[in-house]
Amino acid sequence: MTSPRTIVITGGSSGIGLAAARRFAAQGDEVVLIGRHPQRLAKAVERVREAGGRTPRSYRADFAVLDEVRALGERLNADLDRIDVLANNAGALVPLTRRTADGLDLTMQVNHLAGFLLTHLVLDLLRAGAPARVITTASLAEAWGWLDVDRPGASPLRFRSRWLAYGASKQANILFTVEAARRWGGDGIAATSFFPGLVQSRFGRTSVLFTIARVIPGLIRSTAGGADTLVWLADGEEGLMSGGYFAYRSPFPATPRSTDPDRAARLWEASLAAVGLPSTDSTSS
Repeated sequence: MTSPRTIVITGGSSGIGLAAARRFAAQGDEVVLIGRHPQRLAKAVERVREAGGRTPRSYRADFAVLDEVRALGERLNADLDRIDVLANNAGALVPLTRRTADGLDLTMQVNHLAGFLLTHLVLDLLRAGAPARVITTASLAEAWGWLDVDRPGASPLRFRSRWLAYGASKQANILFTVEAARRWGGDGIAATSFFPGLVQSRFGRTSVLFTIARVIPGLIRSTAGGADTLVWLADGEEGLMSGGYFAYRSPFPATPRSTDPDRAARLWEASLAAVGLPSTDSTSS
């Protein structure tokens, strides 16, 4: 009998993370939920238990505080034997000028740097789960991101819109996937990213763009619809196409800025420095 997979989902207490968690639980996977709000996380645990009949592990961590991400990594390494799927799904659309306690741009830290750090911290668990998968929630917003790959934690003045800052973080998500595929493929770790579509969730409620989109029939997807490609990548052979970017269960084009291998390698090194990990050369794993 095949043992259940261990699937860790950041941003798992609401939205597409919770929708995916319920589907994984219903098919017998061991789900690990990570969220920021204790009350939402507790409710999510109940909903996942209803879907799968077992109480999932859950961990509270605020990705705006890197020390909490480091503590989370320690707990996961202590509690788990392996990770088969890591869904880097935590994300935020936040006011432009905010910075974290770590001195980094809040949008970039929550949407890219914290997940980048966590993935490194649980790398041995992913190797133990090989063939393992790292699936990152990206966005069409990458197309208008203005990302300085050598200074990912900075907040350039030209980011006068939170959507430009958000787009930069989503560009970083795809570049991370490109470089992770190159570095970790030999370890049996496949890295992919996906665009979930415009999703009806708490995430976009304050956005004027989402408000306009809601009047167009069929444009806004349910959280279950947004989670569908994540589940598909976790379950199917397509999820082993390391480095791929997907939407609606199909390969999806990204801008050249988000797939350029040189930019991906530079962002990787700059991200290591931003989160306090040691630098590597371009061939190390």
